[in-house]
Amino acid sequence: MAKIFCVANQKGGVGKTTTTVNLSAGLAKIGQRVLMVDLDPQGNATMGSGVDKRQLELSVYDVLLGEASIAQARTQSDKLQEAGYGYDIVGANRELAGAEVELVDVERRERRLKQAIEEVSANYDFVLIDCPPSLSMLTLNGLCSAHGVIVPMQCEYFALEGLTDLVNTIKQVHANLNRELALIGLLRVMFDPRITLQQQVSEQLKGHFGDKVFDTVIPRNVRLAEAPSYGLPGLVFDASSKGAQAYQAFAQEMVERIDRM
Repeated sequence: MAKIFCVANQKGGVGKTTTTVNLSAGLAKIGQRVLMVDLDPQGNATMGSGVDKRQLELSVYDVLLGEASIAQARTQSDKLQEAGYGYDIVGANRELAGAEVELVDVERRERRLKQAIEEVSANYDFVLIDCPPSLSMLTLNGLCSAHGVIVPMQCEYFALEGLTDLVNTIKQVHANLNRELALIGLLRVMFDPRITLQQQVSEQLKGHFGDKVFDTVIPRNVRLAEAPSYGLPGLVFDASSKGAQAYQAFAQEMVERIDRM
């Protein structure tokens, strides 16, 4: 059965999509069977995985409304397959923004994604869900589906405040909707060791969260930032870059951490 993880942070622009896409590619590269679910109406994880969101015949919107199964909606990128980083993708586009309203009267609306994933769970080792930067019905569907949450965060002061809110949200969902949900770990991203404040915040995180902080640190890296404009994960765009190597190391660390759980 698949291990299901949300990549979430209520703060925008902290590298959630970059982390989801590159972790998916990194896990696929080391032989894991991966399904990536894009739950953000912007569809950036879809585009960053080499799939044109404008050409999707079926998307996660259809899955949430019960009009398609994940088996019907999933797709793949030929470019990623050829490069040896292939994973299945359930894409998103602007249609998804309307799902919030359409799900209002639906019974057990926060569990629609969980039910859909259960049908294909046996076919994967990992399911990674890219959540939007807000606590919406979409994010709630992701949290109710998952075994755990991976939190990418920059080592900055305001990021700590946002982290407190997210941890409280995870506790509430755990208590009321999903008893399996746990904080898996914090991933330090866009890290620049030359900045004293970032080093201080990093030490605070390790002091407070201990082994919940992943050993891998993702550096600030131009090649990672360029990759989405080519419709590729950084790992495929430039596997030799420091950012790509860090995400490959993170994929290995994830597998090892799950084996210990």
